[in-house]
Amino acid sequence: MQATKSMSIEKSQNSMGILEKLNAIQIYGIGLPLYLIIFALIFAAMMLGWLPGGMIGAFLIMMVFGGLFNIIGNNFPIVKTYLGGGAIVCIFASAGLVFAGLIPEAVIENVDTFMNTTGFLNFYIAALITGSILGMSRSLLLRAAIRFLPVALCAMTMAILAVGVVGMLMGYGFMDAIMYVAIPMMGGGMGAGVVPLSGMYAEALHVDAAGIISRMIPASTLGNVTAIVAAGMLAKLGEVKPSLSGNGKLMKKETEDMSDSKKPAESIHLMGMGLVTAMTFYLLGMYINKAVPSVHTYAWMIILVAVSKALGIVPKKMEYAAQQWSQFVMGNWTQALLVGIGISMIDLNAVISAFSVTYLILVLVVVGGVALGAGIGGYFVGFYPIESSITAGLCTTNMGGTGDIAVLSAAKRMELLPFAQISTRICGALVLVVASILIKILF
Repeated sequence: MQATKSMSIEKSQNSMGILEKLNAIQIYGIGLPLYLIIFALIFAAMMLGWLPGGMIGAFLIMMVFGGLFNIIGNNFPIVKTYLGGGAIVCIFASAGLVFAGLIPEAVIENVDTFMNTTGFLNFYIAALITGSILGMSRSLLLRAAIRFLPVALCAMTMAILAVGVVGMLMGYGFMDAIMYVAIPMMGGGMGAGVVPLSGMYAEALHVDAAGIISRMIPASTLGNVTAIVAAGMLAKLGEVKPSLSGNGKLMKKETEDMSDSKKPAESIHLMGMGLVTAMTFYLLGMYINKAVPSVHTYAWMIILVAVSKALGIVPKKMEYAAQQWSQFVMGNWTQALLVGIGISMIDLNAVISAFSVTYLILVLVVVGGVALGAGIGGYFVGFYPIESSITAGLCTTNMGGTGDIAVLSAAKRMELLPFAQISTRICGALVLVVASILIKILF
């Protein structure tokens, strides 16, 4: 009888021990057992069609799914070590649920509306651009910016020529590999790249734009996927070879960190000020975009924030506020945004349909070419090769602002977003100009 009682007590203690261990695993500060209950309730509401519409329903799905997928990815062997961990799982687990038909169409449309029409994506990127640039030291900003664009452009040129040669050797065609694989990958995403490119090509070739765009979309999508995976691998390389990595710092011989001074204590009022600062800079960028629409709002915003920082015209308190707001946004909403990207912007059907040995090799040549070129070029101008490969390389081949976030999240280097946006927006705009000339000359 005594032995039975002892066994019962031991089992009870073991159960309590397991529960304590599970509660020690926290997502947004919530213990795993309770979090799984919340997840199950939201998943059931989604499948029953009871999920609220609008921002509440979209944010619920993105936040709760993102938190769980992130912790799975950060603890899953191989994925956490080589493929970018939680970021990659947030994106592709969400896209996989859509592909499998486990997310209702109404929910997909709601998330897509919240991300794009409502503007959560712009809201997030504006916060990170403003906080990242205003949080930099002025000397770092000036010394890095003047070297960055040449490195990115040289890396893109190297990759374009390489894919042309490989395309010719594999029977795909020198110019076809450049015009239908490399350039769509480097155009700055779907809205800023593939869509206007398809119009240019259709007008020059006197064909229907629908056929052109269907040929370009797989290149852009598969290039985005490959860049995200490559970012995770480069981050791992940086851990294995520490001399190649600045652990989030772009410039070598930089004794100071990214900020001019220590950040102030957290304050609700400061975060409110930071939010207003970020939105104001976005609005100013949009004003200039209305006058010069050929350059994206993000690009104008980067220029405005960078010039303001270089000239010292933003009060220090507002700089601190913008930095603190961006840290709040990045710390709490990154996983949610990645789930939104996976649900609304990653088409696994397009990736699968484009998958062939030849096509994959061409995409890998472009991604590998820009990463290698930017790494080597960055080394010679005083950048850390890993950071240079990711920002001046991989971020030229992803799908716009969402791709930048996915790539930097996989590499765990979100503080480099302003440089990634230079690659995506400014280099992407230059690619469109070059493509419009080439298509008229060569076809």
